[in-house]
Amino acid sequence: MKRGPLIIYNKDNGISELFKKYTGITLINVQALNLLKIAPGGHVGRFCIWTESAFSRLDKLYGTWRKVSQEKSGYNLPMHKMTTTDLSRLLKSDEIQAAIRAPRRTENKRRVLKKNPLKNQRVMIRLNPYAKVMNKAAKDIERKRRDKRLGVVNEKRGIKVEKKIKDPSKVKKKPAAKGKPAAKGKAKK
Repeated sequence: MKRGPLIIYNKDNGISELFKKYTGITLINVQALNLLKIAPGGHVGRFCIWTESAFSRLDKLYGTWRKVSQEKSGYNLPMHKMTTTDLSRLLKSDEIQAAIRAPRRTENKRRVLKKNPLKNQRVMIRLNPYAKVMNKAAKDIERKRRDKRLGVVNEKRGIKVEKKIKDPSKVKKKPAAKGKPAAKGKAKK
């Protein structure tokens, strides 16, 4: 909540008439201090302008930690919850560090991108090794159909295409299969 400056006064000696014409400035008497006026929305940091008389009147109204309030009966100024406000020094002290367990450090695992096996051939082969054989067979069928179709078209056009005959000397022979050697010992009768 954005608010303008707050002027806190003790006695109204024409101060309210003076600042009435300025928008955004709030005037409040020191006896009627309101926490929501000083820190609207719970946000500390509103610009407060104190008159000298209002500031000196605070000790009489609210008292100090050593002296009780003169004007408010039975009012004690609240004590600090922490005697030391240096929190970083407190947390680094030996007593607190001895009581705190070691932090659990877990490595952040990077999320693995899930690849679509229908689009990514390697993923499909990892999932289904037979897919490689099926793809090769499908490509062979497609190549044979294309060659057959081209042969029909070329025949209609009157173009003669010579088939390439493989030279038997250049054909690589597959090496013999590596299997178990023949069993040594007595032959079966």
